[in-house]
Amino acid sequence: MTHEPDVEARRARRQGVAVALATSAYGISFGALAVASGLDVWQTCVLSLVMFTGGSQFAFIGVMASGGLSAAPAAIASAALLGVRNVAYGMRMSPVIGPGWPKRLAAAHFTIDESTAVSLAQTSPRARTLGFWVTGVAIYIGWNATTLAGALLGDVLGDPRAYGLDAAAAAAFLALLWPRLRSRQAIAVGAAAAVVAACLTPWLMPGLPVLIAALVAVAVGWFNWLGRPAPENGAQRARGTP
Repeated sequence: MTHEPDVEARRARRQGVAVALATSAYGISFGALAVASGLDVWQTCVLSLVMFTGGSQFAFIGVMASGGLSAAPAAIASAALLGVRNVAYGMRMSPVIGPGWPKRLAAAHFTIDESTAVSLAQTSPRARTLGFWVTGVAIYIGWNATTLAGALLGDVLGDPRAYGLDAAAAAAFLALLWPRLRSRQAIAVGAAAAVVAACLTPWLMPGLPVLIAALVAVAVGWFNWLGRPAPENGAQRARGTP
C-alpha cells in the first residue's frame, strides 16, 4: 500500500520539475535579449550564474538596453529592488530549510520565486523541503543552460516573445496559485495586488510596483481583513445558540 508521505513527495517532485521546465524555457528569452542589449555571451552567462533571479536579470538588461554603460547605476538599483523580495522569501523558508549554516548558505542561492512557491504549495514538511530543493536546483541547471543557448542563438531565433516564452513562467505561477484561491481573503489579496502592480508599472521604475503590491498582502494578513468570522448576534449568545 502506498503511504501518503510518498505520494506527497512524488507530487512535490513533479511540480518542481514542471515549473523548472517552464521557467528554463524562459531563459532562452533572457539570453537572446541580454546579447541584444549589448552584453556578450560570457557576460550573459555569468549574470545568470551569479545573480540567478529572473526578474532582477530582466530589469538589469532592460535598463542597460535603454542607456548603455551610463545606465549601469540605475540598472543595478532596479535589479536590487526586485531582489529585495528574496529576503522575505528567505525568512519564510528558514524553518523549511532547517538549521545548519552550510545548508542555509547553499539554500540562499536557490531561494527564488519558483522554489518558494512550489515548497509552500505542499502540505507535509518533507514534501516542502523536497519541493524547494528539486525546484531550485533544476531551475538553476535549466536556466543557465537555456541562457547560453539563447545567447548563442539569439540572432537566429529573432524576438523570443514571438514564441510565447515570456508567458511560460507566468503560466507556471498561475498553475501553482490557482488551487490556493479558496477563500475570499486569498482572492481579494491576489486581485488587489495585481491591480496595484498593473497600475503602477507604467509610472515607477522596475521593482517598485512589485514591492508596493506586496504591501497589500502584508496589510491584509496583518489585520486579517476578510478572514474574521462574522460576529455573533446578541440574541443568539443569550440563548446559547452556536
